[in-house]
Amino acid sequence: MAKLTDGKSGTLARAEAPATGQRFIFDDHRDAPRGFALRITAAGGKAFVLQYTVDGRQRRKTIGDWPTWSLEAARIEARDLAQQIAKGTDPLEEKRRRKAEPTLKELAGDWLDKATTGLKSEKAIRGYINNDLLPALGHIKVTDIRRRDVIEVIEAKAEKTPRAAANVLIYARRLLDYATDRDFIPANPLAGLKPSSITVKGKRDPLKAVARGRVLDHDEIRAFWHSVETCGLHRLTALALKLVLVTGQRPGEVSGMREDEISGRWWTIPANRRGKTETDHTVYLTDTALQIIADAKAEIDRLHKRRKEPWSGNVFEARPGKPLTRHAVSRAVARYHAELGAKVVEPWGRWTPHDLRRSMRTGLSAAKVRPDISEIVIGHVIPGIRGVYDRHDFKDELRAAALAWEARLLAIVDGRDPDAKDSADVIQLEAAR
Repeated sequence: MAKLTDGKSGTLARAEAPATGQRFIFDDHRDAPRGFALRITAAGGKAFVLQYTVDGRQRRKTIGDWPTWSLEAARIEARDLAQQIAKGTDPLEEKRRRKAEPTLKELAGDWLDKATTGLKSEKAIRGYINNDLLPALGHIKVTDIRRRDVIEVIEAKAEKTPRAAANVLIYARRLLDYATDRDFIPANPLAGLKPSSITVKGKRDPLKAVARGRVLDHDEIRAFWHSVETCGLHRLTALALKLVLVTGQRPGEVSGMREDEISGRWWTIPANRRGKTETDHTVYLTDTALQIIADAKAEIDRLHKRRKEPWSGNVFEARPGKPLTRHAVSRAVARYHAELGAKVVEPWGRWTPHDLRRSMRTGLSAAKVRPDISEIVIGHVIPGIRGVYDRHDFKDELRAAALAWEARLLAIVDGRDPDAKDSADVIQLEAAR
């Protein structure tokens, strides 16, 4: 035992390295806890350590290298460690446990694989986690994630895309619920965090969902119809957009249409291609709809003669074997808004492909189609007990509704007032076909 001293002539500076192995000089200073020592290696390296016993086993915790650590700082740290040991904490076990704790990135990978694989929303969820949350926080241990850390990420996202920021909050909370369930953290730091708690300068309640009510007015419908195939859009994209307006189906369902889904005048969208329901959906195809499909097939024919590759059966085929995607269609519309005659309508801005579907649904009401039939036309599920017990196929009603909308749409496209008496007569004649 010796008293460790600093300075040029002190114990620390004068201590000689052993020929082999390690040498320990234990400190008998009154401020040093029992087991505090200087360790010297054969290579001359010097470090402060604390030797202690837990459950009959002797252990040694390295405090830090000298002179990076001063003697006084090392003694203080050794006293703190000795107090923890006296309370039953093993510093080495704590270090091992800490090292084994996953980072947020490691936990997220496990959660995404288990909780999202196979979901229709898997790609979107992975995007929110991998592209928004992990770049900022992925390197941090899960146990170190604080509420404010996630709030900062969400508020930064909300500056540009409030709805996406709301989704980041939803999936970040679920990810940390997973961490809580598996005892990585004692409680979810995002528990009870409401979207209204997120603040963005100049925006009140930035994550609050604003129901989108954008529909195309008659001028926009007319401009769209007459320019969509000549404005520069790929022809198949243009035809897919027209079919969304004619049938009122979701852009993704139209883009993925296959020839084997069509039988005569009926198009059956299989459940595995539908965005929000688990059942097939049947759509009546009017003359206008069938002509659009025929035009698309002719375009596919033309392209495949040039490519010399067999057709895969996708009516709106972006490239061999691959149909258009709703994201590609949305991007295309965003590029050609001016050419399509889209107006800026507050608070929604210019129209999107999904707004064509909403415009069709609004047009059904204007054509005096019953609301319940209109909802079935666009593929919404009949709610409540009626949806369970009413198994009628409504084919006659679907046909009449589709024809009524077709006649109204053509009146708008031709520049006629669809509500005028002569136009109404045309609508009735068309609906009676």
